[in-house]
Amino acid sequence: MSTALDSLLDLLDLERIEQDIFRGASRSAVVPRVFGGQVAAQALVAAGRTVPADRTAHSLHAYFLRMGDPGAPIVYTVDRIRDGRSFTTRRVVAVQHGQPIFHLSASFQTYEEGLEHQADMPPAPDPETLPTAAEMLPRYADRFSDPGMVDRLVEARAAVDLRYVDAPPFGTVGEVREPRSQVWFRTNGKLADDPLLHVCMATYVSDMTLLDSVLLAHGRGGWAVGDVVGASLDHAMWFHRPFRADEWLLYDQESPSASGGRGLGQARIYTQDGRLAITVIQEGVVRVPR
Repeated sequence: MSTALDSLLDLLDLERIEQDIFRGASRSAVVPRVFGGQVAAQALVAAGRTVPADRTAHSLHAYFLRMGDPGAPIVYTVDRIRDGRSFTTRRVVAVQHGQPIFHLSASFQTYEEGLEHQADMPPAPDPETLPTAAEMLPRYADRFSDPGMVDRLVEARAAVDLRYVDAPPFGTVGEVREPRSQVWFRTNGKLADDPLLHVCMATYVSDMTLLDSVLLAHGRGGWAVGDVVGASLDHAMWFHRPFRADEWLLYDQESPSASGGRGLGQARIYTQDGRLAITVIQEGVVRVPR
């Protein structure tokens, strides 16, 4: 297991300070604020730790309310909304400096048999044939005005092996492309068998690239390049089938709309053998600097 993955697992291992109150550490993202995927994953950890072990997460709906301060801990308060015979519902509020910065509702379910069908997995190359972030990012060093950006991007993604199928937005600035993107990802090391951990790790990664497809439709390079200003607004995920976040997952993403200073991304995450594991939808602020 990599040192970076150890560090991320420590970040997700919240401290319980009361029965339904948890505290998590913070750290800076590529830009000087807390990465949204970190807050979402930590909030899901907090919710999951109040749920019986035989109930796994099947959906979450979240709103990003304020930018997180990477220099301060985050307190997560869990409300036990409902404990039914099959479903358990939790609400989590993340607080910093006395103000809510994030709100999450999550639902958990006991396993049961039911009807089965799924959308087919789209074609994608073998992830092992694609360059790693450490191999790919230096190729685009001249696209960033900040000379330290490549190192920060590589460091931010060191816990996760994330491989773009096609050039990322910052690799084709000025080129308008179809609003679709694909990445393969898995953790840089094996994880324990706890299903909650794998769901939380996928939640963490899901906020990394989902709005890329919005940028592709307009030839924009993104927040790291500085030709747009953006932030996540809301995020929803549905967990359909079991998966492991330490095995290859295909993140197939597209953007059906951008308007009003906002962009919408939607995606499906498949296991390497073609099972539809997760559906994701996110809207974010996408503004052109003036």
